[in-house]
Order: sequence, then structure tokens, then C-alpha cells
Amino acid sequence: GRAEPQGAEQSPRRLGRLLLTVVLLLLAGAVAYAMLFMPKQGERADGQDTSKGAVPVDTAPTTPPRSDPEPTPTPSGKDTAEPDAKPSAEPDGEVAEGFVLRKDPEGFEVAVASGWQRAPRNGQGQVVYSKGDFRLIVVPGRDSAEQYGRDPQVYQQEHEPELQPYRDSTWAGSGGLRRIEVGGKVMAEGEFTWTDGQGRKLYVRNLAILDGGRYHVVQLRGPEAERDQVTRLFEQASKTYESTG
Repeated sequence: GRAEPQGAEQSPRRLGRLLLTVVLLLLAGAVAYAMLFMPKQGERADGQDTSKGAVPVDTAPTTPPRSDPEPTPTPSGKDTAEPDAKPSAEPDGEVAEGFVLRKDPEGFEVAVASGWQRAPRNGQGQVVYSKGDFRLIVVPGRDSAEQYGRDPQVYQQEHEPELQPYRDSTWAGSGGLRRIEVGGKVMAEGEFTWTDGQGRKLYVRNLAILDGGRYHVVQLRGPEAERDQVTRLFEQASKTYESTG
């Protein structure tokens, strides 16, 4: 028979090699593209590091933990004391709007609401500022630690004359009893309720201060239904009281 031309036999081989070359070039191009443009291991497409050692950054706003205020105690019986307490900072002594710092001739200064009337020192050693149903009673160093001991909490609960109505009342309660130490002074604070001689229910905030061997008293009395106002008036008086005698 007649032999086929040699060129016809080589043509399919040449075509196969050409196709193989094209496939290899495409693979090489794909690998090069992946190396240049695909994100590296441990990174996201947006450039942030996601490797094991990385610490994610929290961009969400943080909210401080909520702290609920202490409830105001209600009359549930006497002598409900709390543990000793020390304030984190000394009171700043600033006078709020609507108050005046009264420099009393009896040897002390204290913030009193504007428009309150002052009564002269009485036979019990009390200086009283008052308006309407509210009374601020200040006792500047009447009683001595030598006579009543050096524990303001015991003095407040058992001896302080300004709290005798609480001890005698058939409807009485106490709460928020605590010991405070500030700048070398030792104090006892408490909240009290009792019924006065006219049958009115009173809410009373009291502070007994042992300073220089003598007891000073700052007490605010008002209607039991006006607890917030009593507290507001008392806080101004208690944080600004200073013996000047």
C-alpha cells in the first residue's frame, strides 16, 4: 500500500503539545494572581488580622454598670444598725443654690435654706433654724466624751437628748445607722421616724460628731411624707457644718 505523508502524522502531536502549553500557562497565571491579590492567611479581606494570637477590637460603645440607689428605710423597729462606713472622699463643703452659709455667733457655721428664721440658743443648748414644718437643730459641743464615752453610735442611740422622742415614741423606726471617720473626726449618722406629741409622723436625719472631746449634733426634722426635702436640707447642713468656736 501507499505510505501516508510524514507531516500528517506529526500534526496531531504538535497540536497536543500546544494545548498542553496553553493549559500550563493558564495555571501559572492563576497561581500568580492568587499570590498577588488574594488575602494572606490570618487576614480578612478588609485587612483586619484574624490569626489566633490577635485580639479582636470591640468597637461597640461601652455603658458603665448601673448602680441603684439605696432604698430609704421605713419604720420597721428600732436599733437596725449598719456596718461601719468610711466615705471615699471628704465632703467638699460647697453650698447649693437656695442655701446660705450662716456663721452663727454660737461658734459654728452651717448651710441653711434661704429665708429660714433663727431662734436664740435655748436652755438645752440648741440653736434652731426653722421654716414651716421643717426644723434644723444644731447643738455645738454641749456634751462631753468624758461623760458619754467616745463612741458616737452609742451616744446617738442611747444618750443624745435630741433623739429622746424617738426612744419614747410608740411608733418609731430607724435605719441607715453608720459610723463615719473623716479628717480625725468620728461621726454617727442615722435616719429616724417617730410620732410627735400632736400625733404627726416625723422623718428625722441625725448626725452626731465627736470633735475635740465634745459632741456636736446636726439634726433635721420634717414631715414623714416629705422625706426627699428633709434629706436635701440635711445633706447641705451636715456637709457644711463646722465648729468655729
